This record gives sequence, C-alpha cells and structure tokens, in this order.
Amino acid sequence: MLHLRLISPADRTDAVVSLIENTVGATHLVVLPDAARTPAGDVVMCDVAREAGDELIGGLRGLQLDTTGSIAVENIDLSLSRRADRAEEEAPGEGADAVLWEQLTDATHEESTLTVTYVAFLAVATMLAACGVMLDNAILIVGAMAVGPEFGPLAGISTALVQRAPRLVLRSLWALLAGFAAAMVVTAGFSWLMDLFGLFTRSMIEAGRPNTAFIWKPDWMSFVVAFLAGIAGTLSLTSAKSGALIGVAISVTTVPAAANAAVAFAYTEYAQMWGSTGQLLANLGGIVLAGTLTLLAQKWFWARQRRRTPTAEPA
Repeated sequence: MLHLRLISPADRTDAVVSLIENTVGATHLVVLPDAARTPAGDVVMCDVAREAGDELIGGLRGLQLDTTGSIAVENIDLSLSRRADRAEEEAPGEGADAVLWEQLTDATHEESTLTVTYVAFLAVATMLAACGVMLDNAILIVGAMAVGPEFGPLAGISTALVQRAPRLVLRSLWALLAGFAAAMVVTAGFSWLMDLFGLFTRSMIEAGRPNTAFIWKPDWMSFVVAFLAGIAGTLSLTSAKSGALIGVAISVTTVPAAANAAVAFAYTEYAQMWGSTGQLLANLGGIVLAGTLTLLAQKWFWARQRRRTPTAEPA
C-alpha cells in the first residue's frame, strides 16, 4: 500500500476528503485541521492500495493540491489492518501490476538528467568494457554492463513518448547521446594511454576474440534481445521491482559496443568501429521501442480497469 501525506488549503479540504472517501482502495483517513504551517493549511493523511494510487494522485492534482499545498507519497512495507486488507481487495487489479505514472515520470526525469555523476558512471563502465573487449574477457564485459546507467535516459524517452512530453524526450535524448559521446571520447583517450604503457596493443584489437566478437557483429538477435530486455526493464520500473534491472543491464551490449567502437577508433579499425556503432544503435532502438510499447499496453490495461471500477463506500 501507499501512504499519502497531504497539505490542503482549508477551503479545499472538504473536496480532498470527499475525493479520498470516494476512491476505491483508500482507507485510514486522518484530518488534522490547521496543523500545517508552511504552507499553511490542514494536514490530510490516508492509505491507498497501490493499484488505486494513480487515480487518487491524479484527482488530487486536479484539485491543484500540488501547487497550492503538498502531495507526499510513501511506500508502506507492512500494514496490519483489516481495513487495509479490505481496501486492497476492493481495488481493481493487483498492486504489482499497477503503474504510478507520476512516480514514473518523476523517477525517469531524475535519471535522465545529464550530470557529472551520470557521465562518470558511464565513462567508467565504458573503460571497464574496453578492458574486457581487449582481453576477450566476458566477466569484465558483464561487470561493465552492470555499472552502466544508460537505462535511465532510455526509460525517460519511452515515458515521455507515452506521456506526450516532448521536452522530456529531448532532455533524455540529450543525456543519452551526450553521455555516450563523452564516455567514448574518454575511452579512446584511455586506450591511447594504455597503449603508451604497453597494456593495450594493436594485436589485441585485431585478434579473433571468440568471447566478445559478437559486440561488433550486430544481427537481428541483437535487436530481439534488446527488445525483450526493454520489456523487462520497463516492467521492473513500473512495478517497483528494481532488482530486475540488473538482469536487464547485463543482457544488452550498449556499453560494450560503445567501448569497442572507441577502442577501434583509437586503433583506426574502422570496420569494427562501424559494426560496434550498429550494435549500439540496435540495442538502444530495441529498448526504446519495447519500453514505449510496454507502457502503452499498461496504460490501456489500467484505463480498462478504471472504467470497470465502481464508486465505493469509504473503507
């Protein structure tokens, strides 16, 4: 369940309370008149089943509580209450399937911001992958995939497309492209430095490398894997099962492809560079397409659930 803590102007509290009382899956309503100081107003608290949370939050925003007061949402790890159990039973669908669009938009907005930390993580991951491709070491490749933070902007693009938010699309696209460009430039410089110390050699990039050769040889399977990973990653974000993102990260070759392209460029192996670039674009495109289609399917599913939900008595 979710716990909502609201600050409501006194003249809107009755409307807020009425909305909560008529929301299927809402319970544990508490009203504290004149308890808030900044901003001034009443404090209203309630619990709501996750599957009913998006509708309630949307209604509260419709009352402009996000601009005249405050809406704070927290996850409840444990709730021992018969009323809470009843609220979850009455709410449509299952909590694990529910999508909190406001939470998703906020999370992807934060993750799709071009920051020093984001670029640093992506650059380090790409340099780790460069070591992996040069040494033909699959373990290093997997480690680099897990470190890479690129799924945030990819999810941001999908979310923005579904929500029809062109500014967020551009913001996420800028973070994705600028981040990879910076990481690849740093990795090319890293390769030249490693060559200077004799740790990288041209013979390494020219070798067959059976464990990692797939990185610069894209095919339709690359797109299929990326598409499936995009579905899994989007579901993990919308269902709050973040642990699944690790599996997504190590199933697509975005970071290794960028690393091999940078190293190949450093050694003027342009055939490998273009092959790796194709692999990178196939993975990025597959993830964005899958994420967008998954979110559209979830939006359609919950729209149907909402139309079927009757107005309930207070829980």
